[in-house]
Amino acid sequence: MNLEDQEKVKVKVGIIMGGISSEREISLESGRNIFSKIDKKKYLPVSIFMDSSGFLWEIPVKMLIRNSTGDIECDLEEEARKVPYEELKALVDIVYLGLHGKYGEDGCIQGLLELLKVPYVGSGVLASALGMDKYASRKVLEMSGIDVPRTIAVSSGRWKSDKDNIFREIEKEIGMPCVIKPAREGCSTAVRKVLSLEDARNAVTNAFDWDNVALVEEFIEGMEVTCGIIGNDVPVALVPSETIPTRGVLSLEDKFLYGQGENKTPARLPEDVLKKIQDVAVRVFTALDLKAYARIDMFVPGDGRIIVLEPNSLPGMTPSTVLFHQAAASGITQPDLISRIIQLSLEAHSEKKGPL
Repeated sequence: MNLEDQEKVKVKVGIIMGGISSEREISLESGRNIFSKIDKKKYLPVSIFMDSSGFLWEIPVKMLIRNSTGDIECDLEEEARKVPYEELKALVDIVYLGLHGKYGEDGCIQGLLELLKVPYVGSGVLASALGMDKYASRKVLEMSGIDVPRTIAVSSGRWKSDKDNIFREIEKEIGMPCVIKPAREGCSTAVRKVLSLEDARNAVTNAFDWDNVALVEEFIEGMEVTCGIIGNDVPVALVPSETIPTRGVLSLEDKFLYGQGENKTPARLPEDVLKKIQDVAVRVFTALDLKAYARIDMFVPGDGRIIVLEPNSLPGMTPSTVLFHQAAASGITQPDLISRIIQLSLEAHSEKKGPL
């Protein structure tokens, strides 16, 4: 078989990165790492950049390695090929979503790809939307008997007219200190630990810069851990990791920058606690009907509970991401993890009835 014939039998994987969320720079890191680490004996990767207006562009490798999404975007017209959404099905066999945050991780792009009949990696429309909305996912998990933080959701409309009652509710239901964040942002965007109601006023106002709903949740003392999951109907938990923040709340830099935060895999906990973390992570994955892979962030407060903060239905795939550390601890290489995710996703789409 000549080289041209070999290329024809490979699965064409369109890796979409960039996007229009606050996490687009992390998405770029994820996308180019997937492009770099994917098994090129099995797959033919196609690098696709989503610009700040939501348009897609097939970009060459020389653009892929640029420093930022802004650096790429300024030369798209001259050096890239615009790809109408309707052409995706002819261009690729499956889309690997390197996108994170709004419009990429929340069911929006998943719904579009369903209409285009293009398979994609990860969870379906509803599971993605639930995973992105921390308040909605906590309600579902709570109904499933899974511990979540005490949380109050504050809408921007109510905030304008009912601040006094909201403050009373915070004092009664949550107390101080507490954590305030937008309901549908990731990468620690606008997340603040507050010590007083006056601090809370500023933090809620800041959260409304990112979403129409702010969450006020209890501050949990304990070890923050995270656990990757791979699978579909029979999900398997990877080795849990301990995440060590440089400040009181885990930051974007802690999660993704080399040498900034510290992760320990496995987490420094007894074997029975590690097993309990894995069991809870699998329960979360199943309760939310997640697919192929995910990462579940949790707290271990030391009282026997495992408290679930949030699921990540498209966890970061940057070179330093903890998911690769956990896979390595389970004997899975980076190319093999990416291959497993693609194959699990193809299986899920081949068996679905209606949208995933």
